[in-house]
Amino acid sequence: MNAVADLMPSENPTAMRHPAPAPASAGADWTPVCALADILPDTGVAALVQGRHVAVFRTPGDTLHAIDNIDPKSGASVLARGLLGTLGGRLVVASPLYKNHIDLHTGECLEDPAWSVRAHAAKAEGGQVWVRLDDGG
Repeated sequence: MNAVADLMPSENPTAMRHPAPAPASAGADWTPVCALADILPDTGVAALVQGRHVAVFRTPGDTLHAIDNIDPKSGASVLARGLLGTLGGRLVVASPLYKNHIDLHTGECLEDPAWSVRAHAAKAEGGQVWVRLDDGG
């Protein structure tokens, strides 16, 4: 019995050391995060993408959204653990600490734009989740 082979993909220590090769359409600026199956629908996961804390969310229809994971009000890396919902017709995550609502499309904090975060591109290809950081430009 091979202990590593018997692990779930998210428990497999070689999965992050040897990620799936990038699809041709991914480009050099896309980073593999995890398998799509590792993110339950209507939840998020935290990832370290090129040294940046990122929260990746899977919403209905396997749509993916990525924002900075650092709650700007507290400085804690917790947004991936927030609750997903809609507010005023906007898809949001509620910070688990201060309950501020962050728009998943734009990163804007609905209560106070000063607490907004950066939004990033996310996609799934070949069963793999990919994130491309917004350069802020």
